[in-house]
Amino acid sequence: MILVTGSTGGLGSLILKGLNDIDDVKVVAGTRGGDGVAARRIDFDDPASLSEGFKDVDVLLFISAGYAEDDVVLDRHGAVLGAAAAAGVKHVVYTSLAASGERMTIALPHRWTEERLAKAPFDVTILRNGLYTEIPVGLAVAGAAAAAATGVFAAPFGEGRMSVVAKEDLADAAVRVAAESDRDLSTGTRSRHADRTYELEGPAAVGGDELAEALAASLGRPVEYRSASLSEARAGLQGTGLLPYQATHTISIFANIKAGWAEASHTDLRALLPAGPRPIRDAIAAAVQAGCRSQSLDAGAR
Repeated sequence: MILVTGSTGGLGSLILKGLNDIDDVKVVAGTRGGDGVAARRIDFDDPASLSEGFKDVDVLLFISAGYAEDDVVLDRHGAVLGAAAAAGVKHVVYTSLAASGERMTIALPHRWTEERLAKAPFDVTILRNGLYTEIPVGLAVAGAAAAAATGVFAAPFGEGRMSVVAKEDLADAAVRVAAESDRDLSTGTRSRHADRTYELEGPAAVGGDELAEALAASLGRPVEYRSASLSEARAGLQGTGLLPYQATHTISIFANIKAGWAEASHTDLRALLPAGPRPIRDAIAAAVQAGCRSQSLDAGAR
């Protein structure tokens, strides 16, 4: 049996759906407030829920518990690994961070967790996920109003570019790894994915110029890219509702893009996705267009 943690989240819900669509795979959802019927209660902040929730689980698809300060995430991840070992889980598939994010502040809890997984008593597969397309799309949509008024799109990218990946591709890769591992274990065979680390980097990189082009196509007017400073970016985060640690991570991502360290050199996506990854630039263009249209509708409603 496979258990998916965080199964109501953006990535987790896609993975759960993909596994539920496979006839010969038994999968159960894990949620913070699980009712014990439709979903098991898996609360990373309550170790007792983990001990009970992981019973009879063969493959644990462990979606990282970000969205907190690093010390909180480390405690959560440590509790998950301890409970998985105690419950006799045979294989853990962990969603980590891709190599292109190595110097970003968000990397710390992922690499800490990978080190502990290497010493765990169960088999492990590391899925090093690339950054989601939502990051550049969100920036472009946020800058759409200014671009429409001035013809300029400002972003703190410098001349750098970032490799991004569709969340659906990451979900499809996780579904394949978890399902194949579960089938292997059901026949008494060690998973073909055991002790593997897959770099699931985006197949293409985008920079400020590409986002300006996407905005121009959506707005129906020329848009020029201007590189903003990190100080401008930090000031722009004021009043957005981001918590301090979120603002720190955001600036770190921008700094890495500017430094030219956010572009991938290798990806294993094609090896896990027979049909190949989704075309990133097409997806970004469509998402930017949808976001701009939604903003326009919202403005009209006001």
